[in-house]
Amino acid sequence: MNCHNLRAGTRSCLLILLALSLPLAAQNASNQSIEPGAVIATNWDLSDLYATPQAWSASYDRTQAAAARLDHYRGTLRQGASALFAALDAISSIRRESDRLSTYAQLKADDDTRVASDQERRQQAQGLVTLISEKTAWLAPEIIAVGATRLKAFEAADKAHADRFGFYLDDTLRSAPHTLGTEAESVLAGAGDVLSQPEAIFGQLAYAELPYPQFTLPDGTQVRLDDPAYEKYRQADDRGERKAVFDAFFGAWKEFEGTAGATLTTQVMGEVFSARSRRFDSSLAAALSPDNMPEAVYRTLIAQTHAALPTLQRYLKLRQRRLGIAGELAYYDNYAPIFAQAKAPAFSVSQTQAITLEALSPMGEDYLSLLRRGLAGHWMNLLPHPGKATGAYMNGSAYDVHPYLLFNYIDDYGSLSTFAHEWGHAVHTLLTDANQPYEKSNYSTFIAESASIANEMLLNDYLVEHAPSKAEKLYYLGAGLESMRTSYFRQAMFADFELAIHEEIERGRPLSGARLSDMYCQLVKRYYGEAQGVMQIDPAYCIEWAYIPHFYYHFYVWQYATSMAGAAQFTDAILQEGPAARRRFLDMLRSGAADYPYELYKRAGIDMASPAPYQALIARMNRYMDRIEALERE
Repeated sequence: MNCHNLRAGTRSCLLILLALSLPLAAQNASNQSIEPGAVIATNWDLSDLYATPQAWSASYDRTQAAAARLDHYRGTLRQGASALFAALDAISSIRRESDRLSTYAQLKADDDTRVASDQERRQQAQGLVTLISEKTAWLAPEIIAVGATRLKAFEAADKAHADRFGFYLDDTLRSAPHTLGTEAESVLAGAGDVLSQPEAIFGQLAYAELPYPQFTLPDGTQVRLDDPAYEKYRQADDRGERKAVFDAFFGAWKEFEGTAGATLTTQVMGEVFSARSRRFDSSLAAALSPDNMPEAVYRTLIAQTHAALPTLQRYLKLRQRRLGIAGELAYYDNYAPIFAQAKAPAFSVSQTQAITLEALSPMGEDYLSLLRRGLAGHWMNLLPHPGKATGAYMNGSAYDVHPYLLFNYIDDYGSLSTFAHEWGHAVHTLLTDANQPYEKSNYSTFIAESASIANEMLLNDYLVEHAPSKAEKLYYLGAGLESMRTSYFRQAMFADFELAIHEEIERGRPLSGARLSDMYCQLVKRYYGEAQGVMQIDPAYCIEWAYIPHFYYHFYVWQYATSMAGAAQFTDAILQEGPAARRRFLDMLRSGAADYPYELYKRAGIDMASPAPYQALIARMNRYMDRIEALERE
């Protein structure tokens, strides 16, 4: 996804923001402030997007018709500044409305997945995105043909349009070595649906057709051990039950090892094909190119993670001791709560609001005012209900409106942390949209996750400091440690694996389900310290790669690990330096896509190709363990 292609991507994947001048629609939707103890809205109002489904359909028809005519601008760009910017204006306007249409379609579809018409509407919105891509496949080749000299002259003749489109034009010229002719670009655009099929096949297998086993709980109740049930029951206090959960769940996936291997291999082959078609040296280089990201960042992440494995293994030994396991840990011991006896309190919606506002106070009043404004609006679908999509995300793609957020809040610490996380994305969106034109507002995931993970870290620090008992302090410290294991070390291990399997295909070596399991097993053994006697890895669980959807997202997951490292360094700086560090951080969020994310980080004082941010995260993890050990001695 090219985040600089006239905002060709969207921010809806953030599953998933001072001199503010909010878009008019956002002002109208959020001109109230939330007072302490006020009841926040728990259901969204989609009429800010379209008054009715019929209004959506009318806009869709107009936008589709306009998109079908976009190739009429083909061949006009050389005629002068007015012709160039007329074409870019038209394309940008259609993409802007397409983003709004897609936002409404996703939100309606996820509010009740049982409604067929809403699922069909989402398909329509996706089809419109494909149509726009096909009808603008000529654009980049033609811009490159105009050339840098004439483009600069056109920009000098129209400063207002140059401010909106200048970065996009420069970025297009940068990508010239990897931009094909118009016909070839059209073919690749049209191949997008075919190349996306491995992910679709994975989804069909994982979510619809894989025969998950029936699992008997200790009380005799039987449950279908699908993904959500596995993630729930793998936390069991009883070690035998944990093992039984792993045996049953991964035993089901093992039966489809060949199919899963063929599907993922096809995904990797497609990515290698696309990279080679665009004359990249590797699929990693192709994946990093849209953000102009130095490969050194990816490789530094892997190298620093390897160097930090003793810290991960220190945590695993702490886990072993807390769980009372006499011998080596097993892979199924990773998810059992190590402070299970210290039950955290439940959090009501109003408590969640108050705690989040208080915990994020180091971000400053300008940040908090945006958060209060959002909480006062009908921007959230907060509570679970039948038919609602699972998980949580922020969709900020409707530039002219405001962010929308989906949660499935269940009043525990995980929900509180998710609340702070997703509102970090939302405030990031507000900051960007208030300070950047639409064409520069589609910020990178590389930055987005730091904005949200920093909130999680501030929240965790706040809860540790304000916990009324030692038991609760230990609970939150344990939760923070587990977050670093799963969001940093586990994601870095995924990135390690993803790079390795792409390099296998690029070297002409075959892959199969069994080969993928073997490669994954070697990484798990290295990370979890089998040679050091920390954890014994049962090869039966090395099929784990098969159920991870992120491997179908083309070098996506590594950004969770880098973002957590960046957030650690930013959070330390904000807490230690105060306003100066906060200003650098918020200025980065305001910048949206006005520059490449690596450069925006550097401008904010962090070099993500250096060891410093990764070492800051590891230092935080060691501080948590030091604190736990000190509390245990009390």
